[in-house]
Amino acid sequence: MDTQHDKQPDAQQDTRYSDARPVLEGPDIARVLTRIAHEIVERAKGADDVVLLGIPTRGVFLAQRLAAKLEHITERKIPVGSLDITMYRDDLRMQPPRALARTEIPGDGIDGKLVVLVDDVLFSGRTIRAALDALNDIGRPRAVQLAVLVDRGHRELPIRADYVGKNLPTSLRETVKVQLAEEDGRDTVLLGAKQTAPGAPH
Repeated sequence: MDTQHDKQPDAQQDTRYSDARPVLEGPDIARVLTRIAHEIVERAKGADDVVLLGIPTRGVFLAQRLAAKLEHITERKIPVGSLDITMYRDDLRMQPPRALARTEIPGDGIDGKLVVLVDDVLFSGRTIRAALDALNDIGRPRAVQLAVLVDRGHRELPIRADYVGKNLPTSLRETVKVQLAEEDGRDTVLLGAKQTAPGAPH
């Protein structure tokens, strides 16, 4: 998830946000992923050379779900993997050490392929910039596209998504939290007020 400078903490650690309300529920998420899958097939003219790479953590689960929907539509196996961007972040030296996630590239690689990066929330664009740098060290795709479940605006870099589940206008005082069954036990997208830490300046 692309926040202003970072991914949001996992659900069990997320104590800084309050008054969250659901803006997407499980059936909504399923419908938008189906729509995105059809859009990918249409734009890629059949998705013959499509490779899906999810950005950990929840982008990986979304990529796997999209792959299943694409396979249902095209009746072909769709390569899917994951792309860890931790070491490519531009705030790496300013943040506490973080555990590396996994990069898993399908066996046929990405050279000459249409790579679709998949993430849960697009915000500043810095996560996607890091993902493009990581891709550059792995291979040379024919083209790179971006699919996100939620685009909340407030871009800091000239990056936009090719496929968007939901455009969600937000203020910088709000937070968007995606929960998926594979990680959180349920599917929902929550919009809430960002809670200022006690004693922090407003």
